[in-house]
Amino acid sequence: RQDVPVLTPWLAPIVWEGTFSRDMLNAQYVQRNLVTGVVTFAVEKYWFFIEGFMRSANQYFLAGHPVNFYLFTDNPEKIPPLQMAPEKRLLIIPVQNDLRWLDISTSHMDIISAYIHSHFQHEVDYLYSIDINSQLLAPIGVEIIDALVATISSWHLTPWYRNKSYERRPASRAAIPEGHGDFYYTASFYGGSVAELYKLTRACSEGLRADREKGIEARWHEESHLNRYLVQHKPTRLLSPEYYWDAEL
Repeated sequence: RQDVPVLTPWLAPIVWEGTFSRDMLNAQYVQRNLVTGVVTFAVEKYWFFIEGFMRSANQYFLAGHPVNFYLFTDNPEKIPPLQMAPEKRLLIIPVQNDLRWLDISTSHMDIISAYIHSHFQHEVDYLYSIDINSQLLAPIGVEIIDALVATISSWHLTPWYRNKSYERRPASRAAIPEGHGDFYYTASFYGGSVAELYKLTRACSEGLRADREKGIEARWHEESHLNRYLVQHKPTRLLSPEYYWDAEL
């Protein structure tokens, strides 16, 4: 493709439809005998999205390859019966929605890093975090597999990106100084190897905690901390906005 950038200044590929051979990549992936994990959260009213997300992910996410879906929810009783593909597993992890989980929406990084340390590192080779209120509409395959993977926000293509994207206040651990930053990444879809994702989620969790102790809330919460981390630790592969397009656009 000649209409889009396909390489970053630090020589990481930017994956767009039409820039790879999925058949070739599938053949290479199978030989490596890998398992990929997907983490998603359905807390409070978000249980409503479980069926739509899981049915579409079961069909389209790494079709034909082993995938463990880790669903964190405070409403396990509301999960409908789901028929998973033979190579896919759904593991339900209950979370408590009480004072200990007062702001669970900003605790995703902390939860993911803790479970990587205790469970995921022994169960999967790669791990991706995807928002539950998503619908997969087309195949997402092994072209996403790499050490540290970030998805360019669809809002990166709008004037909003230039004016309101990064956290700029120096007091926040998520701060990115003016003139710095490469792309604006969404926290709705990111991942990589278990080792790299542990480093990312642990660093972001520590940054969120440090901000809370100072009474600071980054502009876009965990997404601001994700962007700060990826300025300092460049992703090895970028997914184009095609992979997580905001329906508002």
